[in-house]
Amino acid sequence: MTRIEDQATVLFIGDSITDCGRNYDNVGDLGRGYAMMVAAELNFRYPEKQIQFMNRGINGNRVTDLEQRWEQDCLAHNPTWVSIYIGINDTWRWYDSKAETSADEFYRTYRELLVRTKEHTNANIVIIEPFVLPVPEDRKGWRVDLDPKIHAIRELAREFGTYYVPLDGLFAQASTKAEPAYWAGDGVHPTDAGHALIARAWLDAVKV
Repeated sequence: MTRIEDQATVLFIGDSITDCGRNYDNVGDLGRGYAMMVAAELNFRYPEKQIQFMNRGINGNRVTDLEQRWEQDCLAHNPTWVSIYIGINDTWRWYDSKAETSADEFYRTYRELLVRTKEHTNANIVIIEPFVLPVPEDRKGWRVDLDPKIHAIRELAREFGTYYVPLDGLFAQASTKAEPAYWAGDGVHPTDAGHALIARAWLDAVKV
């Protein structure tokens, strides 16, 4: 039996991986990535539930960007499910422009998002951890900055009892079956196959 209730509102929020080309002028557009794939699968399985899906991913966002728009883009919709996927840009901006988000700042800001969500909604929360693959080779160096953020997210998932999608390990595992670029051409943005991996992992985590 699915955990998704009748007439649920499932809100996906995050950065470009969630955004995935959505049309900002169409509030119901889900983009072309994992959010659309999850919605399609759930609507196929449970048409009688009339689940509503929303995508509020925005290209380039870091956790501080989510903090600034959390009221408008999350809480105001009173979702019954909130799926959060953020973190890779908090690492990427350090390597391309020296705009640092320390692991402590990342943890504190992310935690505040969870606190506000718990205080203002009864939503179930799904946390998706960021990943990076060694494409190109210099992405390997990003682990120094990204790994502490992944550990912070895992701590928060335990503290708040959220659903959790362990993407970093899943993409590493998938890369033993096909080269990393098959899953994410630049080590960050998933291919169609990569998005399908995320969607399947999301559905498995929520046990639907």
